[in-house]
Amino acid sequence: MSAPREIEIKLALPDAAAGRRLLRAAGFRVSKRRVFEANTLFDTARGALRRKGCLLRVREAGRQGVLTYKGTAVAGKYKDREELEVEVSDARRLSEIVALLDFKPTFRYEKYRTEYRRPREAGVATLDETPIGVYLELEGAPGWIDRNARRLGFTESDYSPASYYGLYVEYCRKQGLPVTNMTFS
Repeated sequence: MSAPREIEIKLALPDAAAGRRLLRAAGFRVSKRRVFEANTLFDTARGALRRKGCLLRVREAGRQGVLTYKGTAVAGKYKDREELEVEVSDARRLSEIVALLDFKPTFRYEKYRTEYRRPREAGVATLDETPIGVYLELEGAPGWIDRNARRLGFTESDYSPASYYGLYVEYCRKQGLPVTNMTFS
């Protein structure tokens, strides 16, 4: 049995309104309304997960909590890696449990996310409003990603397989800022 995979790209947008217009024009409809997400990455004191290219994340999105494990990414034009998730009823309590198991919070990032889908298609598009810009994330099979990126007016040269942590580190480098947490405050 193969493990569930996350296959996605990010596309930079000028602003959220432009993203909403593009998505509507391409036949996407809101499947989950805009919600604030607070994401905390955890690792051992020595960074064992980061060294392996893996991550452990606790996400709070409205009343929903999600624990996520992501495996090492396969290099390529998409971010492609194993992803295991489980919903929890109390993300804050889960964060306490993870900390008691000697995992330390290493990075926090926030965003407002709206989820979109095209009728009768398996992929998902998310419009993410972050402190460092607005991104459209396309997640699904590679063919679905490519078709919909073209439908939205993008080419492969626009694709970014980076994580939000990677995008934030690059942003801080360009702005001459220290890398801390990617939050709105």
